[in-house]
Amino acid sequence: MKTEALKRRISGKMPGKITGNIIGRITGNIIGRIPGKVSGKITGLIVSSALLACVISSFALLTGCSSPSSGTGGFVVKESETPVSAGDETTVILFAAKSLNKVMEEVIGLYETEHPGVRIIGNYDSSGTLMTQIQEGAACDVFFSAAQKQMNRLEEEGLLADGTRKNVVNNQVCVVTYPGSETEVKGLDTLSKAKNMALADGSVPVGNYTRKALMKAGILAESEDPSAYTTAEVSEALGGIEINECANVGAVTTAVSEGSNEVGTVYKSDTYGLEDKLEILEVVSYDLTGDVIYPVSQVINKEADETEKKAAADFTSFITSDEAKALFDKYLFDTDVE
Repeated sequence: MKTEALKRRISGKMPGKITGNIIGRITGNIIGRIPGKVSGKITGLIVSSALLACVISSFALLTGCSSPSSGTGGFVVKESETPVSAGDETTVILFAAKSLNKVMEEVIGLYETEHPGVRIIGNYDSSGTLMTQIQEGAACDVFFSAAQKQMNRLEEEGLLADGTRKNVVNNQVCVVTYPGSETEVKGLDTLSKAKNMALADGSVPVGNYTRKALMKAGILAESEDPSAYTTAEVSEALGGIEINECANVGAVTTAVSEGSNEVGTVYKSDTYGLEDKLEILEVVSYDLTGDVIYPVSQVINKEADETEKKAAADFTSFITSDEAKALFDKYLFDTDVE
């Protein structure tokens, strides 16, 4: 989901102060019952309708108008079987690496079941892209990165909530192909035998880790910053093979699983559920990539009210809970991290 779409969806504000004795009392009751973050358009319609109905019906109907159970009480964004005080309802925005898309949707589902007053909206892309969006002021409550580099930069810029950063999982880079490809590639050291490959660009963690592994394997020359290697330079080092540069690991996974490219590098977790579409040729050793740690942290969101901040902190902690770890294990992540 695009960042601007997310912001439009949750950043609507209540109308300005309305004067008049009866109107003022009505407004106070309604505002007290509407969640802090609901679509501006929806909120406006609800409040306008509620005000009009209550004014016309006279002050005697004030209680019925402000009640969540009345005909104008559709203030809950997402219905739940468990009653929750509307005052406690909030929305938390999660920015997470593309490789976390599947597992985090399950984690979110589990959390929302246990916390029916909280709605989590996930935005998934490369960690580098998400980092840039946060730096540019996008509304975000929790950032779950596929690498330390992006999290370090946000921390240096003072954009993370103190004491909330934690390492969650480890992952491994894999060289993959599609079943029946008849590729001659066996792993990193034989990538040059491929006719073509899918590779994330250097700003994407999996693309950076791949370049780092190619350096350690002696295929690329040593460099302080592996991510600086362009796709063209990687292609040249691999004998000039055609490389499909991808914006995130999800695009690499799709390109190979659909047979558009002969081979590619993805995370082990990306192969979950695609056993019939992806064949792992090599699980790249940590000796070549280093640990592939995924950190999470609450982000300082100036647009968030106290309810949203509290929910964001709680959700950040939930991501490292035993319940969440069970889901990460299921999706082939390594949860034995410090």
